[in-house]
Amino acid sequence: MRTLSSLLVLLCLALLALASVPGAFAASRDFYKILGVARNANDRAIKKSYLKLAKIHHPDQATGDKEAANKKFQDIAVAYETLSDKEKRRTYDRGGEEALAQQKQQQQQGGGMDIFSQMFGGGRQQPAEERRGEDIQLDLPVTLEELYKGRVFEVSVRQQHLCSSCRGTGARKESDVQQCPHCQGKGSVIKMHSIGPGFMQQVQQPCDRCHGKGKLIKHVCPACSGKKVERGEKKLDIHLEAGMVDGAKIEFEHAADEHPDHAAGHVVFTVRTAPHPRFERRGHDLHTTVTLSLREALVGFSRQLAHLDGHLVTLTSRPGAVVAHGDVARISGEGMPHHNAASQRGDLLVRYEIAFPNTLDKAQKEALAKIL
Repeated sequence: MRTLSSLLVLLCLALLALASVPGAFAASRDFYKILGVARNANDRAIKKSYLKLAKIHHPDQATGDKEAANKKFQDIAVAYETLSDKEKRRTYDRGGEEALAQQKQQQQQGGGMDIFSQMFGGGRQQPAEERRGEDIQLDLPVTLEELYKGRVFEVSVRQQHLCSSCRGTGARKESDVQQCPHCQGKGSVIKMHSIGPGFMQQVQQPCDRCHGKGKLIKHVCPACSGKKVERGEKKLDIHLEAGMVDGAKIEFEHAADEHPDHAAGHVVFTVRTAPHPRFERRGHDLHTTVTLSLREALVGFSRQLAHLDGHLVTLTSRPGAVVAHGDVARISGEGMPHHNAASQRGDLLVRYEIAFPNTLDKAQKEALAKIL
């Protein structure tokens, strides 16, 4: 039994060792350059460029070097796979392909350690909560028509992103990032402090040479002067869904200011509805007011009311009925669509107001007196 346990331990250690072999990381490629899109390109632009390039460089279309064409097509596919996945894109933006490989390695090692822990009673560790920057809170002004029909907005958000040249390292090139010789890359040093005659205490402190980073930069990046970040704009496609309510939140994860040491915060839009001149929304129902003449109120009427999307709603009085000032008619299914269930709609409530004449001449008074 002891021999079997020893073999299992050696197997786990061997798997971990293989995962950390130097040179396992692929040479870093610029996925944005491969797809021919800007660093702040939105999902729609990335997909459009990928479809165009994939069609042009598909190996079946190649007339020259088949191997080169296949390599180009693979690069395009890997670039799109990375940039179309928000988590992979965020990791790539923070550290290139090396960061993606390191993340994959950590996941593999985590899986190996889970097996090891389960076999030898260590249990499974819960992942630490991700540290991220502050969120960007913005208002999204919309009209009632846009909430009724739904709409896609393309907006640009001013934000900080990792330097596109050094990918947040602050160095001119990868080899310029070197291990701090003072702390041997640990980021901290042990210092001795006297706490009394003949008594010394060991204290661990951040390395004052690398400021706790464990690395030093030999030559800074000329594009960002070693600051690791730069200012720019990020394009976002905001999908305002039909039936959303005023005050609803639309969140873009990790789209706020980027930082090399932690994840970006979120960009959060709050829906703000502008007042409408004819309709008022109350939950799923719409309310409006229609003014009738005295003649229409007494003898009947038929009218067309233009709705928020332009279709016409017919308003009529019941045969023989008189419409009183303040009467309300409910028209089923002509209200606001339910969010996430657009086939279901509220009702339209029409309140009638009667416009009475300001004056009547003698003949009109006599005619009304005779009729009534």
